[in-house]
Amino acid sequence: MKIKIETSSPDKKKTSMLCGFVVEGSDKILGLDRIDSEIAPFVKQSIIDMGGKFGKISVIPVKSPAQRILLAGIGKKEQFTKDTFRYVSGKIAQKARELKLREFSIICPPSSESTSTVSQIVEGCKLSLYKFEKYRSEKDNSMPDLFIISPKSDKIINTIKTAETVSDGAIFTKSIANLPPNECTPSTLANFARDMAKKNKMKCTVISKDELKKRGFGGITAVGQGSKNDPKLIILEHNRGKTSEKPIVLVGKAVTFDTGGISLKPGEKMDEMKFDKCGGCTVLGIMKAVSELKLPINVVGIVPSVENMPGGESYRPGDIIKLYSGKTAEILNTDAEGRLILADALSFGEKHYAPKAIIDFATLTGACIVALGTNVAGMVSNNDKLKQQMLESSRNTTEEIWELPLNDDYMDMIKSDVADMKNVGIGRAAGTITAAAFLRNAIKDTPWVHMDIAGVAWTQVATKDKPYNPKGATGFGVRLILDYLQNI
Repeated sequence: MKIKIETSSPDKKKTSMLCGFVVEGSDKILGLDRIDSEIAPFVKQSIIDMGGKFGKISVIPVKSPAQRILLAGIGKKEQFTKDTFRYVSGKIAQKARELKLREFSIICPPSSESTSTVSQIVEGCKLSLYKFEKYRSEKDNSMPDLFIISPKSDKIINTIKTAETVSDGAIFTKSIANLPPNECTPSTLANFARDMAKKNKMKCTVISKDELKKRGFGGITAVGQGSKNDPKLIILEHNRGKTSEKPIVLVGKAVTFDTGGISLKPGEKMDEMKFDKCGGCTVLGIMKAVSELKLPINVVGIVPSVENMPGGESYRPGDIIKLYSGKTAEILNTDAEGRLILADALSFGEKHYAPKAIIDFATLTGACIVALGTNVAGMVSNNDKLKQQMLESSRNTTEEIWELPLNDDYMDMIKSDVADMKNVGIGRAAGTITAAAFLRNAIKDTPWVHMDIAGVAWTQVATKDKPYNPKGATGFGVRLILDYLQNI
């Protein structure tokens, strides 16, 4: 999809479809001051008929210069959010493809927040036209180009380029996360990282099975030992900040398929466990965008990747393993594997990079879906400032998060009688928080945020319908963290 700025007056733009936003209760198209007198009555009547209702689309065939006028309702002004134009622009883009258009034009409403609106328009259009069709024999390759009608400035040009890069990062994440387990193993993810690092001048290190065992990555080694597909620890380094500047470390759980191991999952919906790699895919998508944006900071992406399979070599309930931190963990359930590989990666990241902050992403617990549903991620943190920065970026991107508590009572719930800790809490109580408590043990003093994205990483039964989140992986977290990184 090619995106360009168009500076001509909207009423003079030659285009297959001229698209404008209509506020509920208004009789005008935002940013369109003049309409040909011959078609003005039809447009006005259409505006009255559709009423500017949020998400409602109306297409009017007209004569040149535009061949069609599309009216897009954005609801009541007092109910606008930072998702309004993203959502409705997605609807517009999907309509353009439905009509098999080669291009379409969107009038950017004049506003003091024009850059925010432009970002939303670009993201909404690009993300809504994404389809995962790699394995379909018949593919829909149509991808109309977009003209954004707006005054031209360096600020707007840079906004468009940034929004495109951010969107591409999210699409990259979705495309990998949607891959089936027979096509995406830990080695596959490592190859994606190597290729990306080569293209974008990042440093890439991949630690494999024997070296993982030798260097004491007991969690990654234990979880990965039941599969013929060897575990990997993938490390990407973007170094464009000052040499003395401490990096931000991003960690993402990438279980390329999770059967539960010896503690086997029920068969229903086990196919969705290809999405248990979404945390790692999110980190890869962020690192891609960070490098392409050439952000003048230091960022390290760490992705522990395994396949959790039952078999003669699998780790077992009752085992006691030694993690990278030196602490021991009693295994009570092999389906609580994500926290084991994350604990190793978190300890490694803190020890080797002395970061200013660590942020991890993981499809960690079904309990998070029970607590928060499928539209809000759970957040646990040990640092108020970092937590507030996450909440601010959540508001900016509308990738919603909700803080859960973590105090000593929860830490006590994972104490073991025979080891330093156990890998599950007490029964079903506070499952998301006790998983975070396990991770907290892996970190000493570094500011840290844990994001449990089990409910939001892919579309599920109760997921809110959004045009920019078609069925499958959502790429949750890419836009949020890129907003945070740009802000700092």
